[in-house]
Amino acid sequence: MNSDHTPHCRFCGAQLRQTFVDLGMSPLCETYLRPSELNAMEPFYPLHVRVCAECFLVQLEEYVSAEEIFTEYAYFSSYSTSWVEHARRYVETMIDRFSLGPQSLAVEVASNDGYLLQHFLPRGIPVLGIEPARNVAVDAEKRGVPTVVEFFGVDLARRLRDEGKAADLITGNNVYAQVPDLKDFTQAMKILLAEDGVITLEFPHLQQLMAQNQFDTIYHEHFSYFSLFTTQKIFEHHGLRIFDVEELRSHGGSLRVFGCHQDSDHHRTRDRVMELIDRELAAGVDRLESYGRFSDQVMQTKRRLLDFLIRARDEGKSVAGYGAPGKGNTLLNYCGIRQDLLDYTVDRNPYKHGRYLPGTHIPIFDVDHIRETRPDYLLILPWNLRDEIVAQTSYIHDWGGEHVVPIPAVEVIS
Repeated sequence: MNSDHTPHCRFCGAQLRQTFVDLGMSPLCETYLRPSELNAMEPFYPLHVRVCAECFLVQLEEYVSAEEIFTEYAYFSSYSTSWVEHARRYVETMIDRFSLGPQSLAVEVASNDGYLLQHFLPRGIPVLGIEPARNVAVDAEKRGVPTVVEFFGVDLARRLRDEGKAADLITGNNVYAQVPDLKDFTQAMKILLAEDGVITLEFPHLQQLMAQNQFDTIYHEHFSYFSLFTTQKIFEHHGLRIFDVEELRSHGGSLRVFGCHQDSDHHRTRDRVMELIDRELAAGVDRLESYGRFSDQVMQTKRRLLDFLIRARDEGKSVAGYGAPGKGNTLLNYCGIRQDLLDYTVDRNPYKHGRYLPGTHIPIFDVDHIRETRPDYLLILPWNLRDEIVAQTSYIHDWGGEHVVPIPAVEVIS
C-alpha cells in the first residue's frame, strides 16, 4: 500500500481509485454470536468495494485474513436441498462430458461438507476434497470424502503433485470470489491440473449482480466480483484458457467457466465464450462509467425496504425472517434493521440455532418457530432460494401470512 493509503488491484497491481459501492461498516457475515457474546465488543470492517481502472476487477480489500474467516465456518452446503441437487446434476454431466472413470481424479477446492464429491463415489471415481474449515470437513469425511484440511495454494498443489496426484477435474464452486491471493490460487490450479484436465469454476456473474441489484452478495468473505472479460485475463496470465462458459440461475445468476492448459488441443474453445464477452463489452464492462450508477440503485433499495418494514410495524403486522445467510447480514446491517423491525429469523442449520446475527443481534430459531408464532410476513433473506423456501413454508398461508423478498426490489409474493 502506498503512502496515500490507496489500495492496489489484487490482480494487476494498479491503484484502486474508483468506488463501485460503499456499504459502510459491517461485521463478518458468518460470525454468529452466542448469548454470552452479546455484550462483548464486536469488530466491524469497511464494505467499500472498488473497481480497477486497468483490468476492471471489482474487489474488496482484505480487511480480515482468510484464516480468520474460514478456519471455522458456519455454512454447510448440504442444508440447501436445491444446491445438493445442483451438485448431483453437475457431477453426472461432468462424468459423461469428460469420460471420467476409476482412473480419473476429481478434486474440489473448498469442498465444504462433501455435498458435491459424494456423488462421484457410487461411480467408483476417486475424489479429494480440499477444505480449510475443520468443522465442516469432519462432515465430509463422514460421507466417505477424503479431505485435506488446508487452504489451497501453490505449496499444497506442489505437494499433491509430488505425491503423484494430478487432477482430471478441478471443481471450485463459489470459492474463486473468496480467495484474497488470486494469483497464487490460479497458479495452484495450473500446477495440479493433469495434461488434458479440466477446471470448472462457478461464481456469481458481476453483470447479474449489477443488473439485479444484488448488493447483499457483497461481504468480507467475497474479495472479488467477476466478469468473464476479467476472468479470461486472469486465466491467460497463468497459462490457462477458458474454452467454455455456461450461464446458470444459481445464486441469482452465476457463470460456470471451463478452463484447461493454454496449449491443450483436447478442448476446443466454444463460440459462446466470445459471444458472452461481446455482450459484456456492449454493456460497458471495460468502461468505468458503467460501474458508477450502482450506488444509486442500492440506496433506493434500502429506502424501499425500510419503508415497507416501518409501514408493516405501524399497521401492527409481525415480520420474521427466513434464513441466516451471509447476504442477509450485509442487507440487515446496511439497512440498520434490528428487532424493532424484524422479530427473529429461522434457519435449517442447527449450528445457528440459539445464536444471534452479527451486528443486528436478531435471534435465530429452528424453522418450527414460524408455526409457533404465525408471522404476518416472512422475509426471505436467501432470495436466490425463493422458490424452494416458498414451497417449504407454504403453510403460512393458513393464517394469511405472505412471503416477501428484498432483492432485486421489495416484492410481496402473492
